[in-house]
Amino acid sequence: MQITMQNIYKAFGTNQVLTGVDFELLEGEVHALMGENGAGKSTMMNVLTGLHARDKGIITIDGKETYFKSPKEAEKNGITFIHQELNIWRDMTVLENLFIGKELKNSFGLLKINEMKALAAKQFEKLAVSIPLDKEAGSCSVGEQQMIEIAKALMTNAKVIIMDEPTAALTEREISKLFDVISSLKKSGVSIVYISHRMEEIFAICDRITVMRDGKTVDTKPIPETNFDEVVRKMVGRELTERFPKRTPVLGEMVLEVKDLTKKGVFENVSFSVREGEIVGVSGLMGAGRTEIMRAIFGLDPIDSGEVWLKGEKVKISTPDQAVKLGIGFITEDRKNEGLILDFSISDNMILPTLSSFAPKGIINEKSTVDFVEMLIKRLTVKTESADIAVGKLSGGNQQKVVIAKWVGIGPKLLILDEPTRGVDVGAKREIYQLMNELTERGVAIIMVSSELPEVLGMSDRILVVHEGKVKGELLKEEATQEKIMTLATGGQ
Repeated sequence: MQITMQNIYKAFGTNQVLTGVDFELLEGEVHALMGENGAGKSTMMNVLTGLHARDKGIITIDGKETYFKSPKEAEKNGITFIHQELNIWRDMTVLENLFIGKELKNSFGLLKINEMKALAAKQFEKLAVSIPLDKEAGSCSVGEQQMIEIAKALMTNAKVIIMDEPTAALTEREISKLFDVISSLKKSGVSIVYISHRMEEIFAICDRITVMRDGKTVDTKPIPETNFDEVVRKMVGRELTERFPKRTPVLGEMVLEVKDLTKKGVFENVSFSVREGEIVGVSGLMGAGRTEIMRAIFGLDPIDSGEVWLKGEKVKISTPDQAVKLGIGFITEDRKNEGLILDFSISDNMILPTLSSFAPKGIINEKSTVDFVEMLIKRLTVKTESADIAVGKLSGGNQQKVVIAKWVGIGPKLLILDEPTRGVDVGAKREIYQLMNELTERGVAIIMVSSELPEVLGMSDRILVVHEGKVKGELLKEEATQEKIMTLATGGQ
């Protein structure tokens, strides 16, 4: 299938999102689509698949002018979109999610459960996924939910698959398997639109790249004819001096000590510490227990045994509210369901953890909240026309900035960042890294859970590697390499 989009315009009210975009997808190619958050990448694909109607412009598919009225119509015609924000039905099983709207039935209208299970198992085998089909989808990790979405898309026999940040929650092993699947699809003539902020992936698997900036197409080139620096320059319109800002940590007193933390069947005898001004990176494969350990420290999940010490005092944290009062912030990996209230405004989301401080007598001080929110929007360069806009209308990367702003606003002693740059562009990533450095310079202790090994290596002062619920090893920045981390993550010594 060959797709051409010419001079596409799209506005939402007074906000002009696309201003004359051009895009071409050839049969059997993997085409990278890159740009900063809010550049219009997802909007352009939503116009193609019929979620949004274009205001102006021409779309041709295999030489014929074609406009879909809905994503369902696009899917029937061979175009599937795996969205960055996962569309998982949390109360349904994995199997039900895979076949929702496409259930297999016999002549009596009864479900062919065994046939559906066999097809699902076959697809999971291709992706090297081992998630029980009867498991409730809401209890799956974000990485597992991502693999469910990918499997669901691959089961449609699509001719074009749009992947929006498909590896954001995956580990190196899952990414490698996905790349094998993409190579296989390409050989069979399937075209892939690959939207990602991970530059290494773009240069590893894509044939051509289209760069967007501020709702316009900046350039389209074959991958061998460009490089990292050129792509970044075209994306952000400026030079980025270094990918990871230099760190000169000055470590202070012990902030957090975790001793023999155990939740049976999830993690066991987990012990580690973090000091003032330190970034401790936490690495490991999907399902290793990294997120579960952080949730337990923050009081989201109960523990069976173990101790948590904060600033030299033993504390019992049973709820997130207790954690916040103790000066702990937690940026969750699942921003859609746990990090934000999407219908609330940017302002309301940002002041949620600190609301009581703005209403000492039960009445909110409006001027203080406005000043506070404006300061955070400016500091984290959130792209928005107003703080009163619903946060659900922002791009994924700008939503992530709001989550971070919310917790930076409490003035934390300890900040837990779980996949802090998931779905965030290269320019915004650097801004987050700089903010992390500024926080540690003020004595904040940071724990950063990340599936991106370059990020772990680039920003951590020490690295903990988790394997099957246990801390398998600890590496200092000077001795850490991708090979050493992966060896420990897979159970090696």
